[in-house]
Amino acid sequence: MTFHAVGEHRIETDGPLRLVVVGAGGMGRAWTGAIGANDDAELVGIADLAPAAAESAAEATGIAGLAVGSDAVELARRTGADAIVNATIPEAHHPVTMAALLAGLPVLGEKPVAASVAEGLSLAAAAEHTGQLFMVSQSRRYHRYLHEAKRRLDPLGTIGIVSVDFFQSPHFGGFRDEMASPLLLDMAIHQFDMARFLLDADPVSVSCEEYNPAWSWYDGDAAAAAVFAMEGGARFTFNGSWCSPGFETSWNGAWRISAERGTVLWDGEGEPTAAPDEATTPADDPGLGIAGSLREFIAAVRHGTEPMGRVHANVMSLAMVEAATQSASQGRRVVIDDVLDRSYHAALATERNAEVLAVMKAWPSVRDALNQRSDSE
Repeated sequence: MTFHAVGEHRIETDGPLRLVVVGAGGMGRAWTGAIGANDDAELVGIADLAPAAAESAAEATGIAGLAVGSDAVELARRTGADAIVNATIPEAHHPVTMAALLAGLPVLGEKPVAASVAEGLSLAAAAEHTGQLFMVSQSRRYHRYLHEAKRRLDPLGTIGIVSVDFFQSPHFGGFRDEMASPLLLDMAIHQFDMARFLLDADPVSVSCEEYNPAWSWYDGDAAAAAVFAMEGGARFTFNGSWCSPGFETSWNGAWRISAERGTVLWDGEGEPTAAPDEATTPADDPGLGIAGSLREFIAAVRHGTEPMGRVHANVMSLAMVEAATQSASQGRRVVIDDVLDRSYHAALATERNAEVLAVMKAWPSVRDALNQRSDSE
């Protein structure tokens, strides 16, 4: 249960893992709460480009004298932090994480891994170069009953169809209402990533259509249907809307997984059901949401265990999003390897760190690089 390809450096200090949170917005504050609730973690600072925001978030924690600053690496050094939690906006994920990795700090980052697959590849190479763990918190993987659904598939043979319906009607206001593809870009990555988890497989291609119902309050397309061909021949279908009031699904979606000897249903919240239902050992509880992500990150940097969200394993979930949006805009099937190849060449063209660039140039292929696995897998 140890990984060796990347993330070789372990943290062996005594006491709780000392963490700096970068980003003082809503997600940053959610992370400060999760850290405060975990006895194995200690919040030692909050960094934000806006000093007032950092000070306000620090005050809200109730921790007297909590350090704040505008530079995450400087604050981590000043406070003796062991790692950082990157809760900034997606456009800041790459520069903040890159600076931390190059400074010798492991990173637990909010999804998506970066603003683009190209930036995600850069960060995967940086993690290899530095030997530091970069783990992406794909928080909806951390649900007891998602893992239970996967366990109940074990006796049912080869999986052929994974489908999810996602129907919600949130009135966010702000930037989401103005995005070109709000559902695909801001939400669907969760279901795409959960499908990869259930199948233990990566995508091959996608056909996707976006549209906007007449009553939608979003400027961009708030509904989409996508069919992914997955490794091994299975199909994953996503059917979703962010403007569908009434009989709404869970935020995790409503799932149906069909295998050669039966089917598993999961409503996204309660215990899944299987037909036939063969008794097996219950699945381990991974924790819930970002609390589960934090717990796994701590175990990974302390003991070298392989986390679900290691950057190399996570980039493909963002590739699914980019491929789906390209398919919708171009009106054709998009091959995932084409997205990876274009992203790879874009990453090579824009990488500023010579040593990180050398790592990427040494990859035999993007898929080979991303498919690094622990010795136990």
